[in-house]
Amino acid sequence: MNWRFPCGAAALALLAAAQAAAQQVPDRDYQPAIARPEYAPGMGPVVCVDQAHHNFHTLAERFWAFGDLLRRDGFQVAPNKSTFDAAALKRCAVLVISNAQPSDDEWDQYPYPTPSAFTDAEIAAVHRWVGKGGALLLIADHMPLAGAAAKLAMAFHVEFMDGFAMRDSQGRDPDIFRTDARTLRDHVIVRGRNAQESVASIRTFTGQAFRAPHAEPLLVIPAGYTGLMPKKAWEFGPDTRRIPIEGWLQGAVQDAGKGRAAFFGEAAMFSAQLAGPDKQPMGMNAPGAETNFRFTLNLLHWLTRTL
Repeated sequence: MNWRFPCGAAALALLAAAQAAAQQVPDRDYQPAIARPEYAPGMGPVVCVDQAHHNFHTLAERFWAFGDLLRRDGFQVAPNKSTFDAAALKRCAVLVISNAQPSDDEWDQYPYPTPSAFTDAEIAAVHRWVGKGGALLLIADHMPLAGAAAKLAMAFHVEFMDGFAMRDSQGRDPDIFRTDARTLRDHVIVRGRNAQESVASIRTFTGQAFRAPHAEPLLVIPAGYTGLMPKKAWEFGPDTRRIPIEGWLQGAVQDAGKGRAAFFGEAAMFSAQLAGPDKQPMGMNAPGAETNFRFTLNLLHWLTRTL
């Protein structure tokens, strides 16, 4: 790729993220203790993880830890390898879509604006299914992954930003959302059912920001962040459009008809990966993300109405 970056520490952070993205492998040793699994093994609701749309995250690879975590909580986890229609969705209690893509092309080869990963018929099918009682977890990372999922998100009045949510300040401090700073907002998903299930902080890994006027905010972008809006992924320069994103969201949930939906602008937070040649932990296994796994379980419990 022909990467063009802004100057300074932001350039180094973006370059490191781009290089790591190309070298992510699952951390199969990551298995946090679950004090009280929600269901007996294999007896919980069926969670379908989409693998029919050139997804960057799949159960066998980058989303291995996500599937393993849910199975150890008793959920049944299965890949979805079919286009979305009533028949394909019928077996699912929860549909998880993480970083769908319109094709297997390199990210800098997609046209601009990024085309949808889903047909209009698929979007209508998912929207109807949620409205009748289904549960959707839609995760879309930075450009072009946000753009690929934007049309599906908009069916629920959620506006994904097909760009990058980047810290303005120098240095490479982790992106951590905290209850004491109100960037991690109070919600039953954050509180859990008891002190052992409560979450005080969540770490994310770059991603995008979005607006969702009808949703309950969970992760709120603080001051000191900007949305970078290049026309090709990872290509930045003096003319790259920048937009203010303070108060925008990186996580939110909402009721949708008889169903529920959750939206997140960053995917690694739900994974456990080893990134780059030095195999740096990225995701639930990373420093500062120690309670990400608990947040993930609480989120799935809320989607399936046990929380």
